[in-house]
Amino acid sequence: MRNREIFDQVSDMEKQIGELYEQLGDLKGRLSELLEENHRLAVENHNLRNHLDHQKEATDEASDKKTSKGSFPGEGYDNLARLYEEGFHICNLEFGSPRRDEDCIFCLDFFEKTK
Repeated sequence: MRNREIFDQVSDMEKQIGELYEQLGDLKGRLSELLEENHRLAVENHNLRNHLDHQKEATDEASDKKTSKGSFPGEGYDNLARLYEEGFHICNLEFGSPRRDEDCIFCLDFFEKTK
C-alpha cells in the first residue's frame, strides 16, 4: 500500500510538471509577441521622431527665410493664424464660424497668398 501512495504522488507531480510546462510555453509565446510589438513600436517611434525633426528643420528654415526677406506680414496675420489654430474659419466664406475637425481649403489658400 505504501508503494502505491508513492506512485500516486509521483504521478501527481508529473501531471503538475506537465501543466507548469504548458503554462511556461504559453508565457513564452506571449513574451515573444510582446517583444515583437515592442520592437515594432520602437522602430515606429524612431521614424516619427525623424519625421518631426525634419519637419522642424523645414519650419525653422522657412521662418528664417521669411524674417531675412523682411516680408513678415505682421500682427494681423499672427492673429488670423491663431484663430485658425483655435478652430475658427478665417476665409471670407465662413469667417469666425467654428471649423469641424478638418482643414478648410479656403482658409489654407489665404495662408498661401500671404507667403
